Parts: sequence; structure tokens; C-alpha cells
Amino acid sequence: MPELPEVEVVRLGLERHAVGRTITRVEVRHPRPVRRDPRGPEGFAAALAGRRIEGARRRGKYLWLPLDNGDALLGHLGMSGQFLVQPPDAPAEKHLRVRLTLDSPDAPFDTARPSPAQGQELRFVDQRMFGGLSVSAGGAELPPEIAHIARDPLDPEFDDEAFVTRVRRRTSGIKRQLLDQGLISGVGNIYADEALWRARLHGERPGDRLTRAQVRELLGHTREVMREALGEGGTSFDSLYVNVNGESGYFDRSLHAYGRENEPCDRCGTPIRRVAFMNRSSYFCPRCQRAPRRPRAGLTS
Repeated sequence: MPELPEVEVVRLGLERHAVGRTITRVEVRHPRPVRRDPRGPEGFAAALAGRRIEGARRRGKYLWLPLDNGDALLGHLGMSGQFLVQPPDAPAEKHLRVRLTLDSPDAPFDTARPSPAQGQELRFVDQRMFGGLSVSAGGAELPPEIAHIARDPLDPEFDDEAFVTRVRRRTSGIKRQLLDQGLISGVGNIYADEALWRARLHGERPGDRLTRAQVRELLGHTREVMREALGEGGTSFDSLYVNVNGESGYFDRSLHAYGRENEPCDRCGTPIRRVAFMNRSSYFCPRCQRAPRRPRAGLTS
């Protein structure tokens, strides 16, 4: 699933290509991607036609495009969703689900005679269809559907000290906490493993057994990993993640832990180990990232 750096790369592309454009026409080619919109496919399309896109924003792994009437187009990429900007005459992608025609930047929208050929198309392509789009009523500033999601570590308003305090009050493992979108958003499996490797912490270390300094260091490494990934366009292991121009990211070439089972640790040479974790996998160095000691029977941690 795309994580914060990948979603931010997509947001930057939408900001560059879609902001300031008016949606002249909407075609829903499959109803599943708009299943969360109570209006249904036809109502979804009608709510967007004629609306001008005023911005491109993100909270964690969610994207939204504020509209000129105070509503917002809210989207989540799921496992395989893609936003692509294409010329109108480009062949339809195999898994094209929703097509939004955008006017030319300088062409006013005429409700009587829209001219889709003047502009570009914003296409939502999703092979597995776990992603989705909906119109959030009054959601231009922050869609209420995602108000419960915490800020991400790259957000200038992220509260470092509150995060440190909350982590150290919990007995759950630190990786599980990094993946808790109510505590810190945008961090997924790949970047959690990479940040933990850099911090030399095992993912099962309980939060209440970490010092404030350790949690702050881990948060710093999380930001560092994400900023580096942003600089390389995100991480692409296959063709399912691309930016709006269809280009893959290259951060997978810089990974130290994730996906490197049995390869030597870049720090000490010990083979990287993979273990099952929450229906996925965790990758770590068993020497650099010592597993926590289990308390003896009858003793509390």
C-alpha cells in the first residue's frame, strides 16, 4: 500500500496539474470506487461537474481536492489506486475506474457547451479496487471523514512531545504504535521497518520501555526516511505505484531492512531476518535490533 511519501508525490503532481482547473465532465466507469459516496455514481458525478479545484491536500494517506463551493473530492489510493493526468485522446487504461475531464487552464467553463477536448483528464485507475473517491460535503478545509486521523511527522503542526508522551504510556510494541494512524499518520510497513533499523530498535520493544530520547530519535529517523523517499519519488516494487505522470519511485534501491531477507545488514553484516507481523512482514537485523527480553513468569514488566 502506498505510504506517506508516495501519497505526497501524488499530491504534488495533482497540485501542479489539477489546481485551478474546472471539472467539465465526470465518467464513473465502475461503481465500486465511489461506493462510499451516498449520492451513488450519478450523484457523485453531478456534485463535481462545473466545480473548480482550489488545492491539493493530504492527511496521512488520504488526499483531497478542495472545491470552489466548500466541498472536497476525497480520495484514498488503497492497495493499487493511481491518479494519472492524461490527454483526452490517450487510450483508456485497463483498470480505469473514474475519469474527470479538466478544462484548459485559460478556458472558462461553459455549462451549456463544455469543451473537454481543450484540457486534460484526471484518471483514477485501480486494479484491486480497495481505493476510493467520494465528495465530502463542506470538507474543503478538512473532510470530517478523516478528522480522526492524526497529523503526520512531516506536518509542521505535528506535536513531537505529545507523541513521545503517548508512546511511553503504552505497553504495545513500538512498530505497532508507528502504524497506528490515530497516533501518527502516514507511516506504513516499509518506512516503519526502515526507521526502526536506523534507530536500532526492535519493533516489539514496548513503548513504556523506551526512554524519551529513544522515542525522539526514532521520530527523527522516521522523518529522515520519509524525506529521503520523497526526494527519490517514493518506493516502487511494481507498476502499481506511480506518480501522476506514470513514473515509478526509486527509494527501494536505498532500503536497509524492508524486503532484504537473508541479505547482509549494511551496518554489521548479519543476515536480515523476516518475521510475520499483523498479516504482513517485519524485516530487521537480529544483531543491531535486539529483541526485547521477555519477563519471567510471575514478574511484571
